[in-house]
Amino acid sequence: MNIDWQLPELRAGVKGKVDSFIGPGATDAEKALQLYVPFVSSAALLLWAWYGDLGWSVFQFVVAGMLAVDIVGGIITNATSSAKRWFHRDGQGFKQHMSFIALHFVQLSLFSWAFLQLDVWWVLLTGTYMLVACAWVLKTPLYLQRPVALILYSFALVLTLTVFDAPPGLAWFLPLFYLKLLISHILREEPYRPDLETKQKVENKTDG
Repeated sequence: MNIDWQLPELRAGVKGKVDSFIGPGATDAEKALQLYVPFVSSAALLLWAWYGDLGWSVFQFVVAGMLAVDIVGGIITNATSSAKRWFHRDGQGFKQHMSFIALHFVQLSLFSWAFLQLDVWWVLLTGTYMLVACAWVLKTPLYLQRPVALILYSFALVLTLTVFDAPPGLAWFLPLFYLKLLISHILREEPYRPDLETKQKVENKTDG
């Protein structure tokens, strides 16, 4: 198992758009995890909410299903070696990462709109912690980023359990939301590649 930071070229057309989302060179196993687990998780949530008689409206079912796919998928995608190699490539610095993080105010606002009667203070508090914690990790020396991220994520769990409101059936939302950003996305980790891929690269160089 080798570490390889060299990025394959983005494919043309729609496939290139997919590459820019999951990282070029994603393996079949990585793609399978990103495709199946989020939708199975979302379906399980919706079935549980339906049979648990939580009283959700159609709109709430749609929002919960979409957010489950997005967050579970994001946790998996951002943690793959292909995505690590792509999102932490040269040129992706503090500004680029924080721009990506800031986009997640959309998810917080949608959640609040659907389940908290658009509680603006909830969005501001949860979003501010998101921004501050992620910025703190990014400004920390690389060798300390992992433990600092875990400290801040642990504190996020305490906040979600004691301070931030969570409607019935949705206590999972903020813990997974922060996991996606503070752990899966922000942390720069080595992009390990499968042995077969490394072998094929060596063979191609030899043939060339």
